[in-house]
Amino acid sequence: MGGQGPLRGTALLAAGRRFRSRHGIFARAFTRLCGWGLQRVVERIDAGLQTGAIHATLPDGSRLMLGGRRPGFEPIVELRDWRALLRLATGGSAGWYQAWEAGEWASPDPVPLFALFMANGESLGDAARAKGPWRWAARALHALNRNTRARAQRNIQAHYDLGNDFYAAWLDPTMSYSSGMGVGADGLEAAQHRKWARLAERIGTPATVLDIGCGWGGLCTFLAERGAAVTGISLSAEQLAWARAHHHPVVRFEKRDYRDVAGPYDAIVSVEMVEALGREYWPAYLDAIAHALKPGGQAAIQFISLKEVLFEAYAASADFIQAYIFPGGLLIKTSEFRSLAAERGLDWQDQEDFGPDYAETLKAWRERFEAAVAQGRLPPGFDRRFCDLWRYYLMYCEGGFRGGGIDVSQITLVKR
Repeated sequence: MGGQGPLRGTALLAAGRRFRSRHGIFARAFTRLCGWGLQRVVERIDAGLQTGAIHATLPDGSRLMLGGRRPGFEPIVELRDWRALLRLATGGSAGWYQAWEAGEWASPDPVPLFALFMANGESLGDAARAKGPWRWAARALHALNRNTRARAQRNIQAHYDLGNDFYAAWLDPTMSYSSGMGVGADGLEAAQHRKWARLAERIGTPATVLDIGCGWGGLCTFLAERGAAVTGISLSAEQLAWARAHHHPVVRFEKRDYRDVAGPYDAIVSVEMVEALGREYWPAYLDAIAHALKPGGQAAIQFISLKEVLFEAYAASADFIQAYIFPGGLLIKTSEFRSLAAERGLDWQDQEDFGPDYAETLKAWRERFEAAVAQGRLPPGFDRRFCDLWRYYLMYCEGGFRGGGIDVSQITLVKR
């Protein structure tokens, strides 16, 4: 793992380090005293667990159960250093990752822990969110990643330009980096084809189609083979190079910002692209769709949303995903997004939610990633720290979907 040559993925690791909490002398005093502050953290988590339980082993070897009032997820956690709780209490989910990276806590399976926190997100309140100056600092740092035209290019490069060889090592053969539908015994590739078929069904048989955020181009070819003239746009040079080399020659793949979309098109597809934009750019994204669609045209959109009651607190800070994985990103608040679409003459139709399929997609990706690491199939340049970050990311997201606070949906927008 890692191999020869320069390290890769360092941009994500470096970006995340900017969100690291610095406690200095206070942290050392906290770990020595472990008094009122620690007790308050534990009490707040215990009180907030309306379902499920945490079976914890503490640094002194004693055991403790938090929650246990009603059935739910029951993770096992070994707390190796009291500083892990300080990081959680001040830095939220980003701090909890930093504690895991530092070896301050461990679990035989962290997914149920992430699911438990998501399932109890409302009752836990800010017990697992950044607070005070750490919250303000995280929000300010996240604001530096806002997706202006210049910054959007850098944000895309940080994640998607990790390399086609990296993604090809663990994605399924369709090179789809989004949720499949009906993930089951016939495998992930079949689930991705079902997802494409459902998107195609939503737009009918258009003569022209635009794919906003086309990824590695699989959906574009799927639609082109059904007779459409397809244009795919992306800001990722790596993805576009793959798409041009591997997909239907009649598809036009262009490096273009969604804000520069022209038209008109009979139909638009866009799969899990809008979460990369940030709240302030949702209107511009929907403007682009409304302007590019012909009257009566249809847009099939797949997006990831957060439970409405959790959204404002989430949006007021920056979580682990925003700090380390998707700079500038934000999950969707469905009611707000729908209202913005209506203001632009886009009728919202046939919403279909399939969050459990995303949990299974993420599990399959993690299994494929672990196999690639174990078999030495990752390309050179990815060291242990990056691989640890990536497996944590996949587990964290899987837990979010299993806990029910995050969902994935497809909708059809029809231009009036």
